[in-house]
Amino acid sequence: MDIEAAKLVGAGLAVLALAGAGIGLGVMFGHYMEGAMRNPEAQAKLRVQPMVAFALIEATGLIGFVVSMIILFS
Repeated sequence: MDIEAAKLVGAGLAVLALAGAGIGLGVMFGHYMEGAMRNPEAQAKLRVQPMVAFALIEATGLIGFVVSMIILFS
C-alpha cells in the first residue's frame, strides 16, 4: 500500500470525529430544548451546562479535524 493512500485513509478516519460531534450536538441541544419546554421556569438554571457541553463536544470535533489536516499535509 502506498504511503499517500494510507495518509488519505487515516485523514478520512480522523474526520469521522466531526460526525460524532454533530450527532452529539444534535442530541444534547434536543434534550435541552425538551427540558426547557417542559419546565420554562428552570430554563435559566439549565442554560450553563449545555454551553459547557457544547464547548467540549465542539472541541473534540475540532481536534479530529486538526489531526486529519496534520495527517494529510505532513
